[in-house]
Amino acid sequence: MSSGAPRGQGQVIRLPRGASLSDFADKINANPGSLVQEMFNLGEMVTATQSCSDDTLNLLGEHLGFEVSIVSPEDEDRELLAQFNIDLDAEVASERLVTRPPVVTVMGHVDHGKTKLLDAIRKANVVEGEAGGITQHIGAYQVHVPHDGVDRALTVIDTPGHEAFTAMRARGAQVTDIVVLVVAADDGVMPQTIEALNHAKAADVPIVVAVNKIDKPDANPDKVRQQLTEYGLVAEEYGGDTMFVNVAAKPGIGIEELLEAVLLTADASLELTAPIDGPAQGVAIEAHLDKGRGAVATVLVQKGTLRAGDSIVAGGAHGRVRAMLDENGKQVAEAGPARPVMVLGLTAVPGAGDTFLAAEDDRTVRQIAEQRQARRRAASFANSHRRPSLETIMEQLKEGEKTSLNLVLKGDGSGSVEALEDALFKLDIPEEVQLRIIHRGVGAITESDVMLASASSEAVTIIGFNVRASNKVREIADREGVEIRYYTVIYQAIEEIDAALKGLLKPEYEEVELGSAEIRDVFRSSKIGNIAGCIVRSGVIRRNAKARLLRDGAVVADNVAISSLKRFKDDATEVREGFECGLTLSNYNNLQVGDIIETFEMREKPRA
Repeated sequence: MSSGAPRGQGQVIRLPRGASLSDFADKINANPGSLVQEMFNLGEMVTATQSCSDDTLNLLGEHLGFEVSIVSPEDEDRELLAQFNIDLDAEVASERLVTRPPVVTVMGHVDHGKTKLLDAIRKANVVEGEAGGITQHIGAYQVHVPHDGVDRALTVIDTPGHEAFTAMRARGAQVTDIVVLVVAADDGVMPQTIEALNHAKAADVPIVVAVNKIDKPDANPDKVRQQLTEYGLVAEEYGGDTMFVNVAAKPGIGIEELLEAVLLTADASLELTAPIDGPAQGVAIEAHLDKGRGAVATVLVQKGTLRAGDSIVAGGAHGRVRAMLDENGKQVAEAGPARPVMVLGLTAVPGAGDTFLAAEDDRTVRQIAEQRQARRRAASFANSHRRPSLETIMEQLKEGEKTSLNLVLKGDGSGSVEALEDALFKLDIPEEVQLRIIHRGVGAITESDVMLASASSEAVTIIGFNVRASNKVREIADREGVEIRYYTVIYQAIEEIDAALKGLLKPEYEEVELGSAEIRDVFRSSKIGNIAGCIVRSGVIRRNAKARLLRDGAVVADNVAISSLKRFKDDATEVREGFECGLTLSNYNNLQVGDIIETFEMREKPRA
């Protein structure tokens, strides 16, 4: 080809997500301009420095005879850390390993009593502070349990039960050792129970079932055991290997037995060890922006020991640990394996599920964070911007006719914002309406959010989830005409946005028949034209109503109107079935005896 791009013989090219044609050209020693030409020949218009989607890179590779391998985010991160001589998967010598507490995740259907169960376990009331009684964050706590005369620690992660938090629940399962599946004895197995069970199975972790609310009069714990048998969880009393414990969280029945079952399961099927020395590694479970303290992240240490003063990087955020707090808000000097702590001192809010690690100095963590941010930006840019191709130009022109709902999402925690965004994109959105999220972030609604919304060529609504705007920001929003809506319960936000999307649809109309009349006689008038003497056969004939004329069953005039209507010599607004009338049709004079006149109106059809 004239472009002179080299051809490969099945050679494998490894590229990061969001790589550009320049990156591709570097790998095959080609001129980026030649690859731009090749893409144009393939019907795609891409510049040399533009982030390309995985599909685009694969298409070009196939065309040139190269096998393109897109580096996974995990491998990408490993390669990045290898540049700083950090190996997350390095083998640890057995003499360095110590026994660590098990990490337990509480899962289950909404309103089956997960938070009440945790309250009973740690004698602290979390649920009263939750809007609508729904847990909206992942919280992590450590509790101490006497077992066989030894004081044992358990780390408990509480994942929200509402279906919108699937992504957060899945992450809870990634860091956990044992799942406690809470099922209400009076309600039985529900959709989110099965969903939580699938997450636990995907993470390949043992499950202990807590059959809750056994104190209710209509409780049926045996039914729960039978239902779960269908999903592969067979109770020990039925000859299986899953421990089922009957509990009632409010009166505190069966709590000790449940904790014992968790520890027995951990001892029987898991060997929980981790190195206590060396730099800390782990996972950010949840993070939010605090007005007085800045970015606050709840992290779970998985290896090593985290100490105040350590330089850490979590996802694209970095900083030095200013302080560490336990679940009761008390400062702790250090946190070992399986210890959850709140960390203060990060420069930004990490994402829920981001890995964190401590490094030797501030410079290293800053460089890792900056490179992670750059790679994420390139990947998200490639995925969010569909490349214009020669075939899609007409499609894009048509899209200009679509109505769009543009949103800025702000929330109190990165997990909440992500869950809300995920739920919104799962809405059943009609084709003629587009949902666009132009910005998302953690923390209070700021002036820059309002200015971003007002600068857009289309109307933008700001959604505040458990966050507010200050008086000054509200004044700016009023002045700029930007709407701000506040929510504290996630499904209220989803319902209202769904309703707004349906409201943006152009109204649909349907034809409703009003009545029909048969022409019995035709009178000629030099002034008015032909007048039809009719009898109304069905319904009602109204003046100014839309009409059509039928002759021998065929439509001979459509979309005409009843221009005048009389009963004998008096004008009438409508004439009902069985009565006679005289009428004229607008702009139509060819009337014959025996013709049928049908009248109808267009009514707006409610959207499903």
